[in-house]
Amino acid sequence: MSSDMNALADEQLVEAYRAGDETSLRTLFERYVGPVYNFICRYVGSDGDAEDITQDVFVSVWKNIKRFDRNRKFKTWIFAIAKNASLNWIKKKKPILFSAFENAQGENVLADTLSDPAPLPDELLADVDLARKLSWAVAQLNPNWRAVLSLRYDNQLTFQEISEALSEPLDTVKSRHRRALLHLKELLSG
Repeated sequence: MSSDMNALADEQLVEAYRAGDETSLRTLFERYVGPVYNFICRYVGSDGDAEDITQDVFVSVWKNIKRFDRNRKFKTWIFAIAKNASLNWIKKKKPILFSAFENAQGENVLADTLSDPAPLPDELLADVDLARKLSWAVAQLNPNWRAVLSLRYDNQLTFQEISEALSEPLDTVKSRHRRALLHLKELLSG
């Protein structure tokens, strides 16, 4: 990327692309390919599938960028596309998610009936790296919770931006964030 392009805001790059500057789109893609991939990977829980979904997201951005709403932020728009592409992938796969057993209060009735899910002592000794434990714990979360955490901590979006990117009410985003953190604490202390 040229340093001149790096200095431009996302929306300025969109306008430059609309005016015919092809390098501005490349700059946007380079700026967001890593964050979008990481978000999708956390959302769907699979590296290989995340690569395919990420490619689909950028094809969709390329096809629809001329219709990008100038009143929105590009960052929230691209993450909204990533979320929708991830949801479409999940619907196609149709796995039975552990979170499907969750009731309206956020309690998982299946988790209450399973035997002790805590790792055995030898597993704990083998898994001393905190980053691996955290990664495992995040992978156990409901995909909606993972999405909020990824956008908040990996991509530094505000709760309002997350709300816009996920097309969810602000209070829902905040609630998912709180529940995800509480569940992570339970998983990591168990």
